Amino acid sequence: MTIFDLFLAGLNALKEYILLHVLTCLIPAFLLAGAMVTFISKEAIIGRLGPSASKLKSFPVAAGGSFFVAACSCTVIPVASGIYHAGAGIGVASIILWVAPAANILALVYTGSIIGPEMAAARIIAALSMAFIVGGVMTLAFKKEESIRNKNFKIQVEKKGLISKKDAGLLILLVVALLAPNYLVLEGPYLYKVYIWGVAMAAVAVYAWLTKEGEEIKRWLGESLWFVKIIFPLLLLGVFLVGIIGAVLPEEWIKIWLGGQGIMQSFIATLIGAIAYFATMTEAPFVHTLMGLGMGKGPALALLLTGPGLSLPNWLAIARTFGVKKTLVYVPTIVAMGTLVGWVAGLVL
Repeated sequence: MTIFDLFLAGLNALKEYILLHVLTCLIPAFLLAGAMVTFISKEAIIGRLGPSASKLKSFPVAAGGSFFVAACSCTVIPVASGIYHAGAGIGVASIILWVAPAANILALVYTGSIIGPEMAAARIIAALSMAFIVGGVMTLAFKKEESIRNKNFKIQVEKKGLISKKDAGLLILLVVALLAPNYLVLEGPYLYKVYIWGVAMAAVAVYAWLTKEGEEIKRWLGESLWFVKIIFPLLLLGVFLVGIIGAVLPEEWIKIWLGGQGIMQSFIATLIGAIAYFATMTEAPFVHTLMGLGMGKGPALALLLTGPGLSLPNWLAIARTFGVKKTLVYVPTIVAMGTLVGWVAGLVL
């Protein structure tokens, strides 16, 4: 394979990503992130999900809410970073980063229909267990930084409402624009998703025009553009690199090394999932195919989790938005937990 072939593989991956994900996934995700920073009360977020909030309350709220966000490892970054920069703790942001792509309702339903309810149930249990652990690890690892962050806000949180009814309406419409194409169009031409996205975004535009002042809209779009500038270039770079990696990775190698239920097989499956990019729901048919070729249930679960939950573009974007140190804790923790979960699942399932 020549250098030109590798370059072409990267360009093809980039082309597919731009055509199938930017319009219906990333645009509403960036707008949602900007809206959260602009319209959700920072004081209320800090009180409910901030560094000083009870982890027994904030962690389940973050995990439970993430089930309803059908996002891939890249699309969820603007959402999680929006919550984080609005005042949420790093543990809460890490839970959202993980659960939304690894175990959202859409992916779980699809997993159950293709691979079976047993694997879907295992995916739920594993994703939640990993979420609370990674949330705890991130909180402990950056305890000092979180304490400083909390003091820097210097605000009263008890009397602040989370969001006004008008602003909540806008966020709900943005969530619909983000989720509806995937929830309503499970098969058929991609253009069907674009139609639904167009209707939803038109509703967002009309609602914003009727309820928002010009200065508010300007601030909202400005915050959204900030996320685009920070995240989008690295996503494109990561997708390009993943396309090259996919072109040089031998299929026969995958078949040989993913068979069985050992910890090494689970580690390899986790590592593949942690590097390669999977749009939400694409991991289920891929894993189903590999299981038909002899892949064990443990490695299959590990790949189901880390495939949509992590990716090389995800690493780069997290490093840019949350910092390199946090990435160096978050990614290895997920890889270690994914390996352990896959190994245990291989013994139980």
